[in-house]
Formats: sequence, C-alpha cells, structure tokens
Amino acid sequence: MSHQMPQGPNCLDLWREKNDQLVRQAKVAQDSSLSLRRQQLAQDALEGLRELLHSLQGLPAAVPALPLELTVTCNFIILKTSVAQGFTEDQAQAIQRGLERVLETQEQLGPRLERGLGELWDSVLHVSSLLPELLPALHCLAGLQAALWLSTDHLRYLALLLQSLNGSQSGSSEDLLLHLKTWSPPAEESDAPLILQDAQGLRDVLLTGFSGLIPSLSYPIQLHGTYLELIIGNLPKALSSLHEVASGLCPRPVLVQVYTALGTCLRKMGNPQRALVYLVEALKGGSALGPPLLEASRLYQQLGDTAAELESLELLVEALSVTQSSEAPQLLIEVELLLPQSDPASPLHCGTQSQAKHLLASRCLQTGRAEDAAEHYLDLLALLLDGSEPRFSPPPSPPGPCMPEVFLEAAAALIQAGRAQDALTVCEELLSRTSSLLPKMSQLWKDARKGTKDLPHCPLWVSATHLLQGQAWVQLGSQKEAVSEFSWCLELLFRATPKDKEQGAPSNCEQGCKSDVTLQQLRAAALISRGLEWVARGQDTKALQDFLLSVQMCPGNRDASIHLLQTLRRLDRRDEATAFWWRLEAQTKLPQKDATWSLPLYLETCLSWIRPSDHETCLEEFRTSVLEPRDL
Repeated sequence: MSHQMPQGPNCLDLWREKNDQLVRQAKVAQDSSLSLRRQQLAQDALEGLRELLHSLQGLPAAVPALPLELTVTCNFIILKTSVAQGFTEDQAQAIQRGLERVLETQEQLGPRLERGLGELWDSVLHVSSLLPELLPALHCLAGLQAALWLSTDHLRYLALLLQSLNGSQSGSSEDLLLHLKTWSPPAEESDAPLILQDAQGLRDVLLTGFSGLIPSLSYPIQLHGTYLELIIGNLPKALSSLHEVASGLCPRPVLVQVYTALGTCLRKMGNPQRALVYLVEALKGGSALGPPLLEASRLYQQLGDTAAELESLELLVEALSVTQSSEAPQLLIEVELLLPQSDPASPLHCGTQSQAKHLLASRCLQTGRAEDAAEHYLDLLALLLDGSEPRFSPPPSPPGPCMPEVFLEAAAALIQAGRAQDALTVCEELLSRTSSLLPKMSQLWKDARKGTKDLPHCPLWVSATHLLQGQAWVQLGSQKEAVSEFSWCLELLFRATPKDKEQGAPSNCEQGCKSDVTLQQLRAAALISRGLEWVARGQDTKALQDFLLSVQMCPGNRDASIHLLQTLRRLDRRDEATAFWWRLEAQTKLPQKDATWSLPLYLETCLSWIRPSDHETCLEEFRTSVLEPRDL
C-alpha cells in the first residue's frame, strides 16, 4: 500500500515548477558563450536539483510524487555527470536510491545489503507493470543505468537490464546491439515535468557509443594485459603480444593504438629507429594523434633531437586544442562519457591540452629557449585561468606541478627571457591568490612539519615567490627592492624545519622532490642571491655572512662554496680561504652519492642564475695560489 502525501494540494505543483525552472536554467547555461557564466549557472542548477531531491526524498515514498521524484533524480544525475565529465559512485547511489523508493511504495523493499542493482531492477520493473505512470521516468533512469554500465564495461549487467526492459529471453552480451535497437522507451506525456534528456535521447547515445566500441570489443582483454606488461617493464612479453595483435585483422583505430604501444616498447628496449617506424605508421591513421605525438617527443628527447622533440609537442598541443575547443560539451550524457578512460601510465594516455602545453613550456625552459618558454607559459596560464579559479592541488593524472608551481615556472621563464616586469606581475597574481592563507602561515608551518595534507607546500610556494621577485628586481637594477624580497623570503623559510623522513612521502605536487631538500636549496638560493647583492654594493662583509650561512645550509653546494672563496679572497682573508679550499678539495675526492631526488623546475632555473660562470677557472686559480710558496 502506498503512502499518502502529507503536504497540501499545491505542494507537488510547486516542486514541479522548481524542477522545470532548474531545467530551463541548465539549458540557458548550455547556450551561454561565456565559460565562467556557463559554469556558474550549471553549478547553481545542480545545487538546486540536489536540494529539491533532498526535499522529495525527505518524505515517505508516495506514488503520486514518484514520477516527479524520479524525473528530478534523472535530471540531477544527467547534470552531475556532464559537469564532472564522467560517472562517479554518487550517480550509482542516486540510481539505487530511486529504485528503493519505488519499492518502498509497494512495501517490497528487503534488506539493502542483500540486494544488488540487478535484483533491484528486476523487482522495480515488475512493479512498474502495476504503475504505468512511472514507466517514462523509469526508462529514463534505466537509460542512465545502461550508460553507467557501458562506461564501466559491465556488459553482462547491461544485457540483462535491456532484456528485462524488452521482455526478451536472451541476455548475452553478443546481443547487446540488438537489445538496444529493440528497446522502445515510452513517450513522455505532454504535461510531464521537464527533463534534460529523455529515455529516447539516452537510447540514441547508447547506440552510437556501443557501435563505436564494437570494433575493439574483441581486443580489450588482450590489449589490457599487454599494456600492463609494458607499464610494469616486462618488455619482451609486451613486444611479442603487440606483434601478435598487429599481425591480425584488427580495425584501424586499434592498429593505431598497437603501433603507438610498439613505439613505446621499442624505445624502452633501446631500438629508437624501429620505434620511429611504428610511430610514423600510427600517425598515418589520421585520428587519435595525441598518444603517438607524445611518444614521438619522448623518442626525440632520448635521441637528443631537441628541435624535433619540441615540434612534436607543438603538434600535440595543436591536436588536443582542435579536439577540445571545437565546441563546449553539452550538459547532457554524450558518447564521449561512455568511452573507458585510458590509464595515466598507459602509452595511450596523452593528457589534456593544458598538460601538453605545460610539457612544451617546461621543455623550452629546460633547453634554453627562454623566449618561447615565456610565451607558452603565459598561454598556459590564460588557458588554466579561463573560467575557473585554480585549486591548490595537483592534477589527478598524470603527475605534474600544481597551479602555484606553474605560476612560479612562468615567472622564472619570464625572468630568463628578460621580461622582469611581466614576472613581477605573475608573482603578484600568485601572492594575491595565497593572501588569504598568510594569516594562517604559522599553522601551515606546523602542518608542514607534521606532514599533514593541508597544503604542506604552500609556505614554500610563498617563499619561492619572494625569491623570484627578488631576482626580477635584480634584473631591473633595483638593489634595495631585491634585498628586501630576498630577506622576506629568508624570514619565511627560517620559520620552517624539514619534515622527518619517517613521516611519509611528500606530495606529488613536488614531482618526487623531498620537501626538506627543496627547503634547504631555497634557503641557499636566497642567501646566495642576497649575498651577491651585497657584493654588488661593495659590502663584502655582509656578503660573507650570507655565503657562510649558505654553505652551512647546504654543505655540498659548490656554488655557495665558490662565492665564499671569492669573498674571502677579496677581503684578503687568505688563511681562512686556504683552509676552506683544502676542505673543499677533500670533499670532491669522496665518493659522490647519486641524488635520488629532483628539484622543482623553477628552483633549478633560479639556481642557474647564481651559479658562477667561471667556477673551474676560479678553483684552478685558488689551487695555484695555495700551492705557491708564501712570502715570509
């Protein structure tokens, strides 16, 4: 027996008006050409649907309200999936809750833990024969369930669901296309609540998506295992399996993937020329150019052909921009959302346009093309900041720098290119985005020491920003401002202590660097930078203090050691210089430990500016002067 609605006669009408208003708002968002306004309207509509669904489900389930409740559930799932550009566990739970509400009206809901989604659907579709008014909304919900199962490769469950919808007997996955073509969702009533995408529209998307997956359905298991072998480093086995697939009659899209994977495998096995042959074949496919172009850039980097590497990355950015900028995604379930996402570690994963742009910009900076790097970084910042506030967290995949580090790399590239004023602007923008955190800085330092997840690298970012601002003022010839920025950087850095190594690995945001090493190198860079400004002012005594402290901070830092030697020599402190030189010579003869860490790119770039250009000559002069007999 169904529950009765406790509300007044106009309650359902009010809820329906709210649903229709939110659907219209979502459609207005879709038509908006401004990405920021589009995103805000979509988020507001999504939050409104969430609240409306909460209100409906806060009451006992009742048959009169179920068509509206299920419609709101469908609208919420459709908008949530399109905004997130993929299905999540939340959507699966929303579907399950909707089915349970239907069964509650018939008092047929058993223990939740004992019933899977498949059983729930069987029970609900049986009940729907008694409640025909629910059929349009239920078929829409079934379309969303089908899209979720297709996107997660649960084809057997999908076949069984379609079998139930069609009342047929065969539920094998081989009959999926037939089941989809046979499925005929009931038409919506003219006075039904508005829905973003009805069951017929979902059926059409499913047909297109499944048809696109058919050519590769016989290969995914074999290829998945092969890619796994390639990822874990079992190259001979991966190579053999890939050759086996390539020699068969596989469709062209699959062949492009196999050729790309063969290029990756052969490159890793030290056979770049054969790898290049396969990558050229992959690029002849005319579609999905991203993965082979990215692999080609890696191959050229390994060969030392920087020009070809950067050209491949430029083509990669262009290829990704064409696919991503053609048209804003609809606020609906689209075919692209049904396709399985590639593993970030897979050779078939090429990332997003912004990730490719960052790779191009960073490689330009690393290879001495500062002007190009500066332009690429500015383009990247414009791309990342278009329509959304950047979050201070690393992207999920592939591992790379988070937004503050992109700002810092951009500032370093601008300084390297001689554009100090632009670098200051970038730094000021970053500081404005971290200004709300500054009052909490003392707590952030404590969090950094404890190794908590609450922005442990924020203090380093703020300190590094002041370091780069100081370098920009050096380039502009403003020594006073430069010294002030270096001092402020040091004041922040000396509040921190390195994290204990037992407290776990650092965030991916530092690209594998240990935060204590980064902290030490930042301190040394700031001390050397300020020391060089004292030297430029003729204040060698102050410079000596900074260089001494930098050597203490990083005993193995040769740049700090050479600056210290030069300063001692200028101050005519020969005995101290000689003693330090002998200690330095002894250190160079000790076995050198291989570094297992890498520094952030912005810091590597900054350290290159304060490196003595003639350090070998300087050391040879010291060697000669030390070995010469002294006048008595």
